[in-house]
Amino acid sequence: MKIFIIDDHDIVREGLRLVLELKQQNEVIGEAENGQEALKMLETLEPELILLDLNMPVLDGIGVLRALKKSGRHIPVIVLTTYKEKYMLLEAVELGVKSYLLKDAKRSVIYETINKVANDETWFPPDIEEAITVAKDSQANKLFLTQKELIILNYLSKGLKNSEIADKLFISERTLKNYLTVIYEKLDVKSRTQALSVAIEKNLI
Repeated sequence: MKIFIIDDHDIVREGLRLVLELKQQNEVIGEAENGQEALKMLETLEPELILLDLNMPVLDGIGVLRALKKSGRHIPVIVLTTYKEKYMLLEAVELGVKSYLLKDAKRSVIYETINKVANDETWFPPDIEEAITVAKDSQANKLFLTQKELIILNYLSKGLKNSEIADKLFISERTLKNYLTVIYEKLDVKSRTQALSVAIEKNLI
């Protein structure tokens, strides 16, 4: 299998190359240290699998996935990272990644994951499945609140007073109180403290 590694750490790329090429069927045909360099190399490379870091300088993994989707190229991608920010992970899944592999994964897990993807399977470890579910739930919860209501919640979480929040939003305190009433109703709470507790529980802030 022809594999292309995209990661900004030399030691990660070198380690992966050594592990992957212990299997005769694997050949690392290219390495890139950021998304921009990777897209340039993909103009000539024809990999059968991409191992992609999400958190990179210049252009991150999400940018690469978007570019691949826009180009219409269907190359299986395994997200390779220690980056567990759930919203980035969810977006990567929505952009079609086939699996997720932690950089400190055991050799056997790396081989197993690649074999699954080679067989056209989409597979995520249980902890990643859980993170994706949490992110989806949070995304669904946010649909019940407007953008301004989410901004107000964020200000509340920073401990700002009503007058300070009103000033930042260029509205009166009376208008802000109306917003808070609506937020409390949507979250089924009666106070700022309860609102923040629910917001944290639902990953709204």
